[in-house]
Amino acid sequence: MLITPSAALELLPFDRAINQPLAKQLVRVLQINLGKRCNLACSHCHVEAGPHRTEELTPEITQQLIDIIQQFPQLETVDLTGGAPEMNYGFRELVAAAFDNQKSIIVRSNLTIFFVEGFEDLPDFFAQHDVRVVASLPCYLAENVDRQRGSGVFDRSIEAIQRLNQLGYGQDPALQLDLVYNPPVPRDRSFSLPPAQSSLEQAYRQRLKADHNIDFNHLLTITNLPIGRTKLALRQRNLEEDYCQFLASNFNAQTLAGLMCLNQLSVDYRGYLYDCDFNQMEDIPARSPDGKMLTLADLLAANSLDLVTTVQTDRHCYGCTAGSGSSCGGAIA
Repeated sequence: MLITPSAALELLPFDRAINQPLAKQLVRVLQINLGKRCNLACSHCHVEAGPHRTEELTPEITQQLIDIIQQFPQLETVDLTGGAPEMNYGFRELVAAAFDNQKSIIVRSNLTIFFVEGFEDLPDFFAQHDVRVVASLPCYLAENVDRQRGSGVFDRSIEAIQRLNQLGYGQDPALQLDLVYNPPVPRDRSFSLPPAQSSLEQAYRQRLKADHNIDFNHLLTITNLPIGRTKLALRQRNLEEDYCQFLASNFNAQTLAGLMCLNQLSVDYRGYLYDCDFNQMEDIPARSPDGKMLTLADLLAANSLDLVTTVQTDRHCYGCTAGSGSSCGGAIA
């Protein structure tokens, strides 16, 4: 779907568009951004991760995260992201802690990490800990993936999925493998939202099975938000304002109830809290009702995960609420 935004539309602040603050619900999901270290430097990366980044968890913050995983039964899911989360300090310790405490574990993997020296055992490690793998594969065609993520990434990703399939991923109900689609970064003003998730999933399933004999559970469609490298690319092409306006013009109030920020806390490598990973990258911290920035230490001192009452919003929130919506779990509406 290609849509050209109307130049006459005024971009309302997001909190005015929704008419009331977004109320935080009981926190069920802890999403941890372990750091910015990554073996890839994808053009759409909102984290701006890469091989030369060094920011990552410290032993102290890792222990605080483990304490939270152990102490709060209400926490259902531990969601590990990065960078390549697997490359950053504390990764295996956090997976083990979540597994030992019966939490659902998500690892957002670029798949190519399996072929980096020292990480070849990751598929087996994932299977042993019932890790749900959520993997970026922005197209089922090699040329499109390599253009967005780097030369040779598609072939390595396919080989990685085949390895996961051999271990039962995509077939064993306990071993879930989901793929992630996001559109190419806009190059002109013919902007697009992701296609319908269900129909695109069917196309992925047919092509990947026919061409590579691989299986997966679900396809998740995610809109490119105007943050990180996407924002930089938009600015370089003088498209940032028009793209934000395009997202706002496709605002869908039916997505609000399904937003991931409502029952999630996002944590950065320093231990600071955010409502979502996107707010984290825009340096918009979660706050207590009295306006205080919060840390993992605050949660432990209060013996509560629920110190935030209102979600912080900004204009990139239009990306999660445009069309069918977009979250770390794919389309919403």
